Amino acid sequence: MMVTDPSQLESLCDEMAGEEFYAFDTEFHTERTYRPQLALIQLGWGEKVAIVDPLAVDPAPLGRLFAGSGVGIAHAAGQDLDILRTACGAAPSTVFDTQIAAGFLGMSTPSLFTLLERVLGIRISKTDQLSDWLARPIPAGQLAYAAGDVVHLIALRESIVTDLNKRGRLTWALDECAQAITVQKREVDPLEAWWKVSDVRRVQGRSRGIAQEVAAWRERRASSLDRPRRSILPDLAIVTIAQRSPRTRHDLEALRGVEARYLAKGAAAEVLEAIERGRDLSNDDLRLPPTSPETKDSQVAVAVCAGVVRHIADTMRLDQSLLANRFDITQLVNGDPSRLDSGWRRDLAGQQLRRLLSGAMVVAFTPEGDLVLEDRPGSGPASPGDQAKPSRGEEPPR
Repeated sequence: MMVTDPSQLESLCDEMAGEEFYAFDTEFHTERTYRPQLALIQLGWGEKVAIVDPLAVDPAPLGRLFAGSGVGIAHAAGQDLDILRTACGAAPSTVFDTQIAAGFLGMSTPSLFTLLERVLGIRISKTDQLSDWLARPIPAGQLAYAAGDVVHLIALRESIVTDLNKRGRLTWALDECAQAITVQKREVDPLEAWWKVSDVRRVQGRSRGIAQEVAAWRERRASSLDRPRRSILPDLAIVTIAQRSPRTRHDLEALRGVEARYLAKGAAAEVLEAIERGRDLSNDDLRLPPTSPETKDSQVAVAVCAGVVRHIADTMRLDQSLLANRFDITQLVNGDPSRLDSGWRRDLAGQQLRRLLSGAMVVAFTPEGDLVLEDRPGSGPASPGDQAKPSRGEEPPR
């Protein structure tokens, strides 16, 4: 079903309102604009698939579907959720992300193509992956490809849930999916935009103020015109401008990466004003990027703990990135709040790492080269919580 008018969309929302599970996906472009351009919204439920055309109908009514009690099933849903919040005023409030859930079965961020083949033995086409989704009319082949992104998701979820229940990991996966939907893309602070400029580390001293102000100008202009940052001013130009600190338009045009087209329609004067602000910027107003929480003293401990985390993940056949990343480990080593302090991460790794850091546990190797964790002689037995094993009880299939 192709939905292109308001009455069709209202009927669709009414029909899907009582569904316990539904699949969703979006098609969008990011290369032509500052903000993603939504091109299609795909929905699947029961044996049906609907494709909503947001270029023909305002998709806002879908907000009431997403705010309902149904569970939305998606693959790698992060960007889709951000886009739906903008387009519809709401995104699915409960989500089962098949990519996240697959990590608890030992698969590391698999594509939907890979996951469907491994779990269900289904191969879907990838031929229309790079299609122009904003072109109208949409060829039948592209529509079939778009539908393929949702048509198997409900069956995929059922299979993954069955396997997670067998391993006693369904609660972990559901908790992680619930955490993931609370993470929303943060609007870029223009004064922090220079942190992401390529090769900006070459800019030192007071030149950093110029980089900050010119990048902030670019960010605001790109946002107001809804154009890609690189079409306003490339990264190379920002670095060159910061290093050379030009004072006139002639000086600007002589710099590498600064072409005349970037300085049209008053842009040259605005860039020179930004440069002037950057020259006068006080140290208090310079927005420096956050420093790494790792210190010279903690680097060895972080490296050892990272090896232990990898060992635990491999032993449990779990995607290591789900268990802990380097930031999580560094926070724990430094005594700061960490994701390893609670829940299943604490039971699997957090408590063992704390015993290791306190000297109550040591890392050793077998003659075969396998890593093992052993209580240190004389340190006393581990508390029951330190040896906690994941519950293998059955979980409700939600």
